[in-house]
Amino acid sequence: MKIGLLFETQREMEDGDIDWNSLYKETLEQCELADQMGFHNLWFVEHHFLTGFSGSPCPEGLFGALSQRTKNIRIGFGVSILPSHHPIHIAERVAMVDQLTDGRVEFGTGRSNAYEQIGQGIDPRETRERWDESLNMLPQIWQTKGEFAWEGKFWNVPSRRILPSIYQTPHPRMYLACTQTESFRLAAQKGIGVLSSGSYAVDILANHVKVYRDAIKDADPVGAFVNDFWGNNVHAFCGKDDQEAKELAAESMKTFFGPDKPYIQGRIGAYEELLEAWGGVPDDLQADFGRWLRQSDDEHKEQAANAGLSLDSGPGAARAAVAQLDANTLADRGVIIAGNPESCIKTVKMYEDIGVDQCMLIMQTETIPHDRVMESIELMGKEVIPAFEK
Repeated sequence: MKIGLLFETQREMEDGDIDWNSLYKETLEQCELADQMGFHNLWFVEHHFLTGFSGSPCPEGLFGALSQRTKNIRIGFGVSILPSHHPIHIAERVAMVDQLTDGRVEFGTGRSNAYEQIGQGIDPRETRERWDESLNMLPQIWQTKGEFAWEGKFWNVPSRRILPSIYQTPHPRMYLACTQTESFRLAAQKGIGVLSSGSYAVDILANHVKVYRDAIKDADPVGAFVNDFWGNNVHAFCGKDDQEAKELAAESMKTFFGPDKPYIQGRIGAYEELLEAWGGVPDDLQADFGRWLRQSDDEHKEQAANAGLSLDSGPGAARAAVAQLDANTLADRGVIIAGNPESCIKTVKMYEDIGVDQCMLIMQTETIPHDRVMESIELMGKEVIPAFEK
């Protein structure tokens, strides 16, 4: 079992905006401490337009700094949104960070969501195919020793040498951000790892891990090797006071998924407009649409139901149900990893027992101040991580 940190890069809003300078400096300090305390990975998301939720539109900027301010911890694209970028640009950025870190890059991929996609002029209905084509291109680019050429549906590349070359041989490990069974099976089919972002109780998560492990036995790997790996993001806080730490983590998680983020109403409105324009929603987008349209008005809920969307199941419904649970229940079920070091070890062991390879801990959120995050990282490093070193 490995323990890492996952960053949305959050900070409490003041007067309608974020103190961006402080946020990024504090983030770097937290990452440096995590490196010193023996954490295995740093994972950074890529999100756009999500006011109050994520300040990480281009994590490569932070990666440049982290390459020089950390020594051992691995640097994870968690994840890079493939449909939004030309694959050549992604290949170049990943290779550059891999060179700067002497081969410490982990490469996660994803499609993002319709709200962010249409904000960048991308048709959400094309994103599965765009992701697939880019995913196939990238490991080929990194393994090509001379000039690379490509003819595809979305991208054509005349014979060119793509620079710089990748540091790791044959290429970094690759992953897919997943929240549902279909995505877990898709990752297995492609022979890439899972970065799971669902807020599942451990007993429910165990079934998803089994689906992935069984399916990856028949993988047709998109890269040079199969990356059989399951990482799970979990809200966490480790403190000396067991109950206080659990309450902090529970509040952090509930606020993280709370209904009052500034971008949410705009996102719901965008999904309503797409539903009206399309008259239906493709199968691979239904979970995303259902999550947000369940918060819509009655007229659009009826339209969604008529289009075959389920508003009472999936990630949105699960997160709404979890938000009703108290801190001790959330900790007991493994939805959060929180409490004193003994409690945290117990919960991490629950994840290890069902076959999770890494817990990607979310500590930095708008409700937990920087000094408390640093306290949690240090205590986790001193007393929890050593319990899982073999």
